[in-house]
Amino acid sequence: MKRRDFLSGAVPMAALLPELINGYSVNAFTMQNSLVQALMQGETLTDHVLVIIQLSGGNDGLNTVIPVADYSKYFNARSNVAIPEAAVLSIAGVTGTGLHPAMTGLQTLFAEGKAKVIQSVGYPQPNFSHFRATDIWMSGSNSNQEVYSGWAGRYLDYEYPGYPDGYPNASMPDPLAIQIGSSTSLTLQGPTRNMGLSITNPSSFYNLLSGATDYAPNTRAGKELTYIRQINQQTQGYASVIRTAANAVTVQAPYPTGNSLADQLKIVARLIKGGLKTRVYMVSFGGFDTHSVQVNADKVTGTHATLLGRVSAAIKAFQDDLKFLSIEDRVLGMTFSEFGRRVRSNSSVGTDHGAAAPLFLFGSQVDPGMLGVNPTLPASATVNDNLPMQYDFRSVYGTILEKWFCLDKSVVQSLFPPNINSQLQTLPLVKQGACSGVTPPPLPPLQMAITNFPNPFTSRTTIQFTTEGGHTLLQVFDTLGRLITILANKEFMAGTHRIDFDGEGLPPGIYYARLQNGIAQEVRAMMKVR
Repeated sequence: MKRRDFLSGAVPMAALLPELINGYSVNAFTMQNSLVQALMQGETLTDHVLVIIQLSGGNDGLNTVIPVADYSKYFNARSNVAIPEAAVLSIAGVTGTGLHPAMTGLQTLFAEGKAKVIQSVGYPQPNFSHFRATDIWMSGSNSNQEVYSGWAGRYLDYEYPGYPDGYPNASMPDPLAIQIGSSTSLTLQGPTRNMGLSITNPSSFYNLLSGATDYAPNTRAGKELTYIRQINQQTQGYASVIRTAANAVTVQAPYPTGNSLADQLKIVARLIKGGLKTRVYMVSFGGFDTHSVQVNADKVTGTHATLLGRVSAAIKAFQDDLKFLSIEDRVLGMTFSEFGRRVRSNSSVGTDHGAAAPLFLFGSQVDPGMLGVNPTLPASATVNDNLPMQYDFRSVYGTILEKWFCLDKSVVQSLFPPNINSQLQTLPLVKQGACSGVTPPPLPPLQMAITNFPNPFTSRTTIQFTTEGGHTLLQVFDTLGRLITILANKEFMAGTHRIDFDGEGLPPGIYYARLQNGIAQEVRAMMKVR
């Protein structure tokens, strides 16, 4: 449907409604986006839906996607939590890399061509605070800047400028975004408002459908609470359309029980099939802050295994349900966590806050397999070592906006802060033809495009790299993931080039040179010695 057809209507809606009905907590996400004032007249022909799964707490990526080809380095760095090599699950079409043994559901999706893993996703200067790192991921900002709007919220503001004035209306009667959880997310936040609805929990959702009432005490405060719920039920314009959409679906494929993520995704599938035009859904699943007792004695079971097993089973059930409901070609799913964990495990049989980590995409329109290579692991990892970033998470977002929501590249760039948009890569994440007239470029064959000499070096080393021409970015990071310097960030002629890196004053250790050219990237480990 054309965006301009959504913009008529005159039913005003409050900017904030604390509760919809019977414990069904609602926040209305609206925005006025100063970033894209000049882009208000665009239109997008798509019925695509994005489902975002937040893995709260910082998922241990090295025990999720296991570098089998470098197993000895992996095991030496974390022998007290390392998954036994024989237990690692294979990934269809991928060699030298496997999945945690609890992730049989995702393994099946890989075999069906409906899953993709992106290796070592992160950003320069990573922040290891849960709250700040979450804000960075949700806003799509740099770690040294405060951005109070979310990347998906800015997209929705571009599509539906002026919301909530005149919404819901005949052309767009549905929520623009829905989050299942007790609080609204910065991901869907605009510069001044929010956009969408927040469903407190699955129980509240089913209370809404059945007309059941959450318990309220027979006191003065309880009676007032009941009255507020009744008033909000009467005034909330989206209650009836949500109920209508949900009630239109009476049969779904089975989901695992005792799995809160599966409970949330079951609701999402029901609403999509029921006819809601909602473009973005967000769900969350916590418990990934595994500082201690991450595994049991067998290393295969334990806290982390339980978490990954539930995530994997929920995603598999959701994808099966989308197929059963004949809507799977419309839906793309994505996982993210605010950070990964350190390369080296700790003495408490756990892992501490780290930097880059793998990210999963799933859906029938995903370009399946693995993007990137096994992360570079040091021969003797220290407690401070982090995985070097291969892909910037903003490039993942940007590619989804361009290749799934079918926005022009110039519009996508305008939805990110100026110091980020010029560095966005278009990645091979979605199958060709997902957007009419838009074809993702093929991934170039992996080749050694960057090296340095001497290596090891004492104070200076020359970095040699090959570029196909166009914008080329050359960065140097330390093992904490901190950006040491940007050696190149400009247009280059195609060919081989050399740039000197002056490491005078830096302490001895491992440093990573990261080359980005178009959709390709490569990381080179460099060692400084005394």
